[in-house]
Amino acid sequence: MKQKTGQDRNITANWHPDTQAIRAGTMRSEFGETSEALFLTSGYCYDKAGDAAARFAGEQEGMTYSRLQNPTVQMLEERIALMDGAEACRATASGMAAMSTALLCQLQAGDHVVASRSLFGSCRWLIDNLLPKFGIETTVINGLELENWEAASKPNTKIYFFETPANPTMEVFDIRKICALAKSKGITSVVDNAFATASLQRPIELGADVVAYSATKMMDGQGRVLAGAVCGSEEYINEILLPFHRNTGPTISPFNAWVVLKGLETLSLRINRQSDNAYEVAKFLQSRVEQVMYPGLQSDIGHELAMSQMDKAGPIFSFKVGGGRARAHAILDALELVDISNNIGDSRSLMTHPCSTTHSGMSEEARNEVGITEDMIRINVGLEHAGDLIADLDQALHKAGIA
Repeated sequence: MKQKTGQDRNITANWHPDTQAIRAGTMRSEFGETSEALFLTSGYCYDKAGDAAARFAGEQEGMTYSRLQNPTVQMLEERIALMDGAEACRATASGMAAMSTALLCQLQAGDHVVASRSLFGSCRWLIDNLLPKFGIETTVINGLELENWEAASKPNTKIYFFETPANPTMEVFDIRKICALAKSKGITSVVDNAFATASLQRPIELGADVVAYSATKMMDGQGRVLAGAVCGSEEYINEILLPFHRNTGPTISPFNAWVVLKGLETLSLRINRQSDNAYEVAKFLQSRVEQVMYPGLQSDIGHELAMSQMDKAGPIFSFKVGGGRARAHAILDALELVDISNNIGDSRSLMTHPCSTTHSGMSEEARNEVGITEDMIRINVGLEHAGDLIADLDQALHKAGIA
């Protein structure tokens, strides 16, 4: 394998993220293939026994085992890193593999983590259940107020962890201020950027140390594979994260990496069109339901902050319909075009009831504290025509008794 002629980081780092999404990290074999090659191999051979020894000792370039290196995976990692403005990236088998690896690789018993209370359900499980099990102290706060991060910090605090926009409340957190506070205290900031991706929001440019992704979502964008990624400095990725990743094995498969590479080529087109559709759908719902939580709307409390750190508000938002679970389920059951699914980031429009699906693992008390109520519905707005989506929601609202 050889890297594309003339393509080095000094050149590709200056490309626009839209260009990087198509060409960054590309390597070509002696066959000169146009599309990225798919290397379905678990291991690699050596000409001499000494070559194997030299590679394992780090004295010779080359690959040893696909849990550590694979040409297809390497192209994906380089592409995501460049799009994020990061020095390095490590791809993982799923979004939650990325989140758990990004946290656990730098923690040990006696450390402390401060996290926003508004997190994806499985991320809250990490904070509420897994980390304390291994002697790691955690504090969950209302992350919207900077003083709460300050007040929760301790001498043993190692990480600030938050996602923005938050799932499913769509709360928007001030990346610049939170990450600046973390840096002033020698604390590592870890940002979940799955809802926005680098096409809409680049946390590293805003001061974040580590950015984690569920690449299953917008990066693939078509509901095909599971994937994740963690971006950061070369020191963090290669010296802190890599030993954990290498020895615990949350490795992405080459096939899944290749699928995500193909997805990245259309990411900007998809996420911008879906964001525009989401804005139209959110405007329609404003006059029909009790509350729409979408920072793309000027009426949203997080609108000004979102527009200062995002290019657009993204394709995902939530709304509350009143009437509890019964009405929320009635609306979902009446859908004719939109699918009921707990996934997000897909090119198809999807809707789910967070209380009974994605956030069912949280306690009722924790859900109520965050504002995930029984009448909340989350929608992923896809690439369909906005008029068709609005018509489907209109008839579903009528059937559920909302005029």
